[in-house]
Amino acid sequence: MFKVKPGRRLIGDFFIIFSLALLMFIYYPYVSSFFLPPKASADSSYYIKIPKIKALADIIENVDPWDRKIYEKALEKGVAKAKGIDNFLFAHSSLSPWKMTRTNTPFLRLGELKNGDQIIIHKDGKDFVYKVEDKKEIRPDEVNLVLEKSKDYLILQTCTPLGTDWKRLLIFAKLTTKV
Repeated sequence: MFKVKPGRRLIGDFFIIFSLALLMFIYYPYVSSFFLPPKASADSSYYIKIPKIKALADIIENVDPWDRKIYEKALEKGVAKAKGIDNFLFAHSSLSPWKMTRTNTPFLRLGELKNGDQIIIHKDGKDFVYKVEDKKEIRPDEVNLVLEKSKDYLILQTCTPLGTDWKRLLIFAKLTTKV
């Protein structure tokens, strides 16, 4: 049998503990989305709620989707509503692992939505209830699909697959009720 020197064992233990801590750090947002209820700010009169994936976030209006500095600042606070495009909301699903635990990622589980799932937009005391009707993955340069849907559709966008910005996931939901 091999005899392990005490110094080497200590180094091995360190790497094991470090690896486990890094895994917990990276996967915290995903795991917490199952167990910790999200919160909108107390004074919010405009927010999105997606019961199936337990998403709840303030909506920041009139955000320029082509100016990275502006939309990154808005996405720290919630979901951005694109300036000049009706019913188009976008948000982070994931970021670099070292940023994920400190940044708002309300659309982390957006890909789990299926046809018929409910999305609620609360604005000025009224609830607008939408039902998911379609889901598409497209390249970033194909986002012009957004402009082809009518005003009765809500379009949610995030990056996919998780941890990358290679493609865009679009969720199309039709307005069913105004309460």
